[in-house]
Amino acid sequence: MKLPRRSFLRLAAGAAAFPAASRMAGAQAYPSRPVRIVVGYAAGGGQDILARLIGQWLSERLGQSFIIENRPGGGANIATEAVVRAPPDGYTLLTVGPAHAVNATLYDKLNFNFLHDIAPVASVTVNPSVLEVHPSVPVRSVPQFIAYGKANPGKLNMASAGNGTVQHMSGELFKLMTGVDLVHVPYRGAAPAIADLLGGQVQVMFDTVISSIEYIKAGKLRALAATTATRTEILPDLPTISDFVPGYESSSANGIGAPRGTPAEIIDRLNREINAGLVDPRLKAKFVELGSTVLPGSPAAYAKLLADETEKWAKVVKAAGAKPD
Repeated sequence: MKLPRRSFLRLAAGAAAFPAASRMAGAQAYPSRPVRIVVGYAAGGGQDILARLIGQWLSERLGQSFIIENRPGGGANIATEAVVRAPPDGYTLLTVGPAHAVNATLYDKLNFNFLHDIAPVASVTVNPSVLEVHPSVPVRSVPQFIAYGKANPGKLNMASAGNGTVQHMSGELFKLMTGVDLVHVPYRGAAPAIADLLGGQVQVMFDTVISSIEYIKAGKLRALAATTATRTEILPDLPTISDFVPGYESSSANGIGAPRGTPAEIIDRLNREINAGLVDPRLKAKFVELGSTVLPGSPAAYAKLLADETEKWAKVVKAAGAKPD
C-alpha cells in the first residue's frame, strides 16, 4: 500500500522524533538507580572529599544514592581505566584532577586516551598551592628566592609528593620559567615531604594550601607566594608567583567526568545540578574551608580546560625528563 505523501511525511517526522523523545525521557528518568563516583585515591584525600561533597549534593537533588568507590593506584590510572571500560550510561562517574593532565605524557603506555575516552561533565574546584620555604632559608619574597637560588645552584632541595604530582610539576614549571636550579626530592606522599620540610632536611616545596596552612600560620613554614593566577581566598594578603614571573600559573583543577558516549542529556543534567551546588552558600562554604575556589562552568569549558592543561604539562614533563615512581 502506497501512503499519501502528506501521511508519509507525518509518519517520517514522528519516527525521526521518536529517538529524541526516548533520549529525553531517559534523561528525565535519570538516575533510576544508584550512581558510582570512582576516585583514584584512598579515602580522606582531596579528591575523595570532593567526591563525597558532590555525591551528597547530587543524592539530595536527584533522589538516588551517589556511592563513592575508592580505587587507588597507578597515579589514578587504575580508576580511570575502570571508568573508561564502564557502560556509558551515566551510572559510573570519575573524579578528575591534575594527575590526568600530567599522566598523558608522564606514562609511556596507557590503555586509554584520557581526552578521548573520558567525557567532561563539570569542573568543580581549583585548589591553589603555595611556594613555601623552611624558615632557615634567608628569603622573604619571590625575587629574593630567585636571586638566592641562582647564587646557590643545586643547594636548595625541593620536596614533592612524588614524580608527576602537582608539587613536582609546579616546581618544574618554576625552574623552567626562572632558570633556578632546584634539586627535586620525591617522597611517597605529601605528609612525609612536609615532615622533612618542617625538619629542614629539604628547603622548599610547592604544596597545596590546605596541607600547609596551619604550619604557615604558626610560623613553622614561610609562604612566599601562591601558584594561582589570582590571590587565594584563604591567604588574601599573599602575592602570586605571576606577580614576579609573568605567565606562571599552577593549580589543581578538579571535576567530574564520565565514559565517552554517555548521553549528552545526562551530562547536561549532571552539569546543571553540580553548578547549582557550586553557587549554594552552604556547599560553597565547605569548599572554601578546604582552601578551594569553586569553578562552575559548562562541559565544553571544562573540556577546553583539560585540553589546555594536558598540553601545558606535556611540555613541563618533557623538559624535566620526569618518569613515574
